[in-house]
Amino acid sequence: MSGPYTLYQVLDAPRVTEKSTMCQEQANQMVFKVANWANKPQIKAAVEKLFNVQVKAVQTLKVTGKIKRVGRTQGQRSQWKKAIVRLEQGQTIDFFAKS
Repeated sequence: MSGPYTLYQVLDAPRVTEKSTMCQEQANQMVFKVANWANKPQIKAAVEKLFNVQVKAVQTLKVTGKIKRVGRTQGQRSQWKKAIVRLEQGQTIDFFAKS
């Protein structure tokens, strides 16, 4: 995406799963669903500004949509992009903290 964009357009949602929780506890990594057009510098800047933390590294991958079948009709779920963000030592993001 060219032109101006907001930080909320880069980050769609945090992925809170059993695997992402293990990554958070063991390796200080957070997992986010991000926009398909977002690149690593944009993701890093968005996380640093929105959550006020320091990012050490960003890994991205495309998740391919599964082929699903209902009776004779076959379709495919949409593809999406996942970002694994490693935070600096001592930095944390708590999604479930009461404010």
